[in-house]
Amino acid sequence: MIEVPHGKPEAPADCTLCPRLVAYREENARKHPDWFNGAVPSFGDEKASLLIVGLAPGVTGANKTGRPFTGDWAGDLLYATTDKFGFSTGDYAAHPDDGLELTGAMITNAVRCVPPANKPVGAEVNQCRPFLRNRIAALPNLKVILCLGKIAHDSTVRTLSLKLRDHPFSHASEYPLESGVTLLSSYHCSRYNTNTRRLTPEMFESVFDRARTIISG
Repeated sequence: MIEVPHGKPEAPADCTLCPRLVAYREENARKHPDWFNGAVPSFGDEKASLLIVGLAPGVTGANKTGRPFTGDWAGDLLYATTDKFGFSTGDYAAHPDDGLELTGAMITNAVRCVPPANKPVGAEVNQCRPFLRNRIAALPNLKVILCLGKIAHDSTVRTLSLKLRDHPFSHASEYPLESGVTLLSSYHCSRYNTNTRRLTPEMFESVFDRARTIISG
């Protein structure tokens, strides 16, 4: 597993590394002072065998609620799927006080602050990468990393000091790594991907089924 460098696996809520993201966060805070409006922390089990890596908080999802994939369409599909495959308990009700808990799983994002138009630029992904590196390193029982979308996949590949040409993104791609961890990827469970049927619930579930199979040994 990756050695933890100096630093922590979670960004401070008022992280200042990316000026564009800070400005957008502050703009949202002026309009909606009751929202979270900060770098969203990872959510889940510190003993997780599965780490799910998303892209970034949604403006009315995690940026509002402070919990990854909470309050938007992507979360509806993601948390229904974690429940189906035994990675969560309780009922997801789209707010952080709904009592939902992840079991054997954790969810994080490649970029911890909400980007304008849901599109971080490369420099912002790079700036946030140490938090992803530290997050991975801090999970001693990790067996599977599941990336949602190409940006999350590419950032994770770089985080693991692997070459993109040897680990290209595709839906249901699978790369067993020398560390013993398996890298899986899926199309992102966004409303656009599901509405266009680029990603169906069955396709999404098949990747989770594979993750469960790997973890179960």
